[in-house]
Amino acid sequence: MKIHNFSAGPAILPKSVLEEAAQALLNFNNRGLSILEVSHRGKDIIAVVDEAEALIKEFLAVGDDYKVLFLSGGASTQFFMVPMNLLNEDETAAYLNTGVWADKAIEQAVNYGNIDVVASSKDSNFTFIPKDYKVKPGTKFLHYTSNNTVYGTQFHHIPEVPEGCLLVADMSSDIFCRPVDGKKFDLIYAGAQKNLGPAGVTIVVVKKSILGTVTRKIPTMLDYSVHVKNESMYNTPPVYPIYVTMLTLRWIKAMGGLTAMERRNREKAELLYAEIDRNPYFKGTTAVEDRSWMNATFLADSPEHEAAFLEYCKANKVDGIAGHRSVGGFRASMYNAMDLDSVQFLVELMQNFKP
Repeated sequence: MKIHNFSAGPAILPKSVLEEAAQALLNFNNRGLSILEVSHRGKDIIAVVDEAEALIKEFLAVGDDYKVLFLSGGASTQFFMVPMNLLNEDETAAYLNTGVWADKAIEQAVNYGNIDVVASSKDSNFTFIPKDYKVKPGTKFLHYTSNNTVYGTQFHHIPEVPEGCLLVADMSSDIFCRPVDGKKFDLIYAGAQKNLGPAGVTIVVVKKSILGTVTRKIPTMLDYSVHVKNESMYNTPPVYPIYVTMLTLRWIKAMGGLTAMERRNREKAELLYAEIDRNPYFKGTTAVEDRSWMNATFLADSPEHEAAFLEYCKANKVDGIAGHRSVGGFRASMYNAMDLDSVQFLVELMQNFKP
């Protein structure tokens, strides 16, 4: 029986990507060597990095004024790398607090400059995306988290910023789930382990002209400019996760690109949310207009029914459906690689659930 994997991350990858990635562990590019054994400075790996960068820039519709970096440390390292590289101590950055990871980004940013939390849904347990806020003129950058995996909310618009204010986004859990105008952003970062590849590589897309404006001394490994100059090869990069990311980007393009991903993801989300709203044993947890396409969060009508449905899912090979440990309930993560039939299978379980 097929296992339907709704894990929030590391998450499901396309089967064809897994098969090709597995083959590369034994024989990469017919070299008779594992991809784990070849030099990161050899032409085969350089070609992988170049193709991955080209596809990312193609999907974001950005040009050579942007650079794609492949870094280690996860998106959590970017929580301090962003302000370290962009914000002087006497400057102000604006942050939108919409969930756990946005909150953690703010905790790190206060060490590098003045932080203005211009809007937050924390008092309402992050059940909605704030919309009535203003970013003050003179603000260095606005940072927001485009999708909130724990609470199941997602921005369905790009925030407005005043002239001269940079726009920074953590897109770790919804990057390339739909078309986006990359030119509206000055820096985008994303951990790969949701929509792009395995854990171990973090994608940073940065407009090169915004770098070099801070006066502090930045440690070499944390300096974006160093990684730009060295084409992500200042140290040995996470070669295998980059390779799997490149294969996933190829798969997205072969499937029809971001327009196809949007259609695919909208269909899955609408199917599941319709059942959540219809079924008397379940209820959604977030504002309807802010529901995430990637992470649908919902509750049972009683603790007993929650436990019973989790066991029912387990018995029917539905994995990763439990909500984040900090909030409980259920979370169905439906990243790009998840097929509609898995969501349909979950919906049928909900329909057949008779506690």
